[in-house]
Amino acid sequence: MTKHKTALVLGATGLVGKKLLAQLKVDNRYASIICGVRKLPVNNTNSEHDKVENELIDFDNLNADLFKVDHVYVCLGTTIKKAGSQQAFRSVDYDYVHRAAQLAAKGQVESFVWISSVGADASSTNFYLRVKGELERDIAQLSDLDNASCVQPSLLLGQRDEFRLGEKLGVILSPLLSPLLIGRLAKYKPVQAEHVAHQMVELQHFD
Repeated sequence: MTKHKTALVLGATGLVGKKLLAQLKVDNRYASIICGVRKLPVNNTNSEHDKVENELIDFDNLNADLFKVDHVYVCLGTTIKKAGSQQAFRSVDYDYVHRAAQLAAKGQVESFVWISSVGADASSTNFYLRVKGELERDIAQLSDLDNASCVQPSLLLGQRDEFRLGEKLGVILSPLLSPLLIGRLAKYKPVQAEHVAHQMVELQHFD
């Protein structure tokens, strides 16, 4: 019989993170879920009857004790525009995720799943795709992290708390463009955040 798992979710307040958390809450394979958050939600109670526990964290100084779980999900991600600079973007999309992977390896988690991007390539001339590719390469080189996987979504579809022009245009154009993206181009189709969250769960290792 499969034992109930414990999980850590970083980035649970984002588009994919919210969908992921909703799925984990009703997944009977999980006994407890820790959400690492910068700010506790207004309605935070951490009830003994709720398997979700919010923990305040500092992404610049992650606590290794958080990674004493079976599964780690990382849904962190920003844009260069929102971050304010390429370096600030890299801090979130590379540094924070890579540090989480290192701590997951040290904590000997069963599996680690994060969000990358379609077209990620460490040798790309596109800064965004290069950072994503470098992260994939460097996490793959962590010898103590046996089961690390990423999802590589194209344009994400879903309701964000913030406005992103590119994604809004994607929602409008998706019905027109998606039928044209077939074969090798199918991976570039816009994808619902809920589907990406489901893919992340599917990539985790269950006994």
